[in-house]
Amino acid sequence: MLEQIKETANFLRQKTGFNSSIGIILGTGLGGLVDEIDIKHSIAYEEIPNFPISTVEGHSGKLIFGLLGNKEIIVMQGRFHYYEGYDINKVIFPVRVMKFLGVKKLLISNASGGVNPEFEIGDLMIIEDHINLIPNPLIGKNIDEIGTRFPDMSDPYCTEMSSIAKEIALNYNIKLQKGTYVGVTGPTLETPAEYSYFRIIGGDTVGMSTVPEVIAARHMQISCFAISVITDLGVPGKIQKVTHEDVQNVAEQAEPKLTQIIKELVSKI
Repeated sequence: MLEQIKETANFLRQKTGFNSSIGIILGTGLGGLVDEIDIKHSIAYEEIPNFPISTVEGHSGKLIFGLLGNKEIIVMQGRFHYYEGYDINKVIFPVRVMKFLGVKKLLISNASGGVNPEFEIGDLMIIEDHINLIPNPLIGKNIDEIGTRFPDMSDPYCTEMSSIAKEIALNYNIKLQKGTYVGVTGPTLETPAEYSYFRIIGGDTVGMSTVPEVIAARHMQISCFAISVITDLGVPGKIQKVTHEDVQNVAEQAEPKLTQIIKELVSKI
C-alpha cells in the first residue's frame, strides 16, 4: 500500500509540480467551487495510477490542481464511498496521497440527513465531532511511516478552522448549525427507527462519507474542517421519501453559501 501511495504521489507531482498544503473534498452537488478555481491541471481519476473511479451520480471524478485566491489547492471533485464496493483502504487512498503531496489541512463537504429537530432542509452544519459506524480504515497492519498504531481522536476537527468559518458565516449572514455527524455505510437511506437511534446516541446528522477520510487524515496529522448540507430530515413527523436526485437538488441550492465559506476560509488559513 505504501509503495502505491508513493507511486501515485510521484506521478501527480511530476505531472503538476504542485506541493500544496490545502486539500479539499467536494461532496454531492457541491462542485460549484470549481468555477472559482484558477485551474492549472484537471486529471480524471481513471488516468491516475492506483486510483479508484467514482461511480456515484453527482461526483465528477477529477483531481484538480489550481489556485483559489493566491493559494495552491488540490481538490477532489467526487469522492469514494464504502457502499460502492471498494475496500475501505481504497476509499481513503486519495487522502493518503494528499499527505505525500504536502497537504496539512483538509476541507471536506458532504450532504447529510438531519436528525436534530432544530435543523431545516438547506441548513449548513459545521461538523464538530463524529460517530463512526463505518469499518475503520486503520484496521489491519499499521503503516508506521504514515502514523501511529493508536492515533488519538480527541480533536478530530480543527477548532481554529471551525471558528474562522463561523465568523465568515456571520459576516455574510449565512445561517450555520454545528453538531455531530454519524457516518454509516449506506447505500440505503435510513429507516425511521434508525433515524431515532442516531439521535439517541448523540447525532445531529447522518451520512455515508467523511468519517473514514477524517480518520485517515488525523492518523497522518492533517488538520480537518468538515461541513454538511442538510438535504433531508430524519425527524419524527418530518420524514418523507427521498431520492438521490432530491439530495442533489437541495445541495446545489445551498452550494453558493458553502462556496462563499470555503473561499474565505482558504484565504484565511
